Amino acid sequence: MQLRFSILITALALAACSAPTPPVPAPQPVPPPSAPLAAPPVVAPVQQAADWIDWPIEAGTWVYRTDARGSVALFGPAGGDAVLTLRCDKGRGRVYLSVAGSSAGSLTVRTSSTLKTFTAIPSSVTPPYVAAEIMPADPLLDAMAFSRGRFAIEIGDARAMAVPNWGEVARIVEDCRA
Repeated sequence: MQLRFSILITALALAACSAPTPPVPAPQPVPPPSAPLAAPPVVAPVQQAADWIDWPIEAGTWVYRTDARGSVALFGPAGGDAVLTLRCDKGRGRVYLSVAGSSAGSLTVRTSSTLKTFTAIPSSVTPPYVAAEIMPADPLLDAMAFSRGRFAIEIGDARAMAVPNWGEVARIVEDCRA
């Protein structure tokens, strides 16, 4: 019995040596609701600079895919329709540059070293696109791939945009030349 008593005393002595539990902090008062936020000010549209190299780069990303016809690089907002498409059609031996829009007329491509204008051919798809046919050996494709960070596309007077020239552009050119 004495052994049990001494074990019990030892256990109680050890329990008394543990750190006390910290007191529970009092809840913080909830701040009163603030006044509703005012609507953001209306910002006028940004004027494009006269020189295309100073235009803001169009928002979006490039996506590269292959299919039965060859390969395609799509540029546009994530999860949205492409605003620009480069397609290597292996069967026809052509590169097709398509831009969202319905303005037939001219399609101009500007790079840091080249300027070239094509006849824009409207498509029959929805949303509408205009397209230009480019031969795979055309130096414009190299200029687009190696332009200084961007190239510009203009569809008549309807649309103008600067697009980043990521690696997908060069991949399309390589695919059509192989």
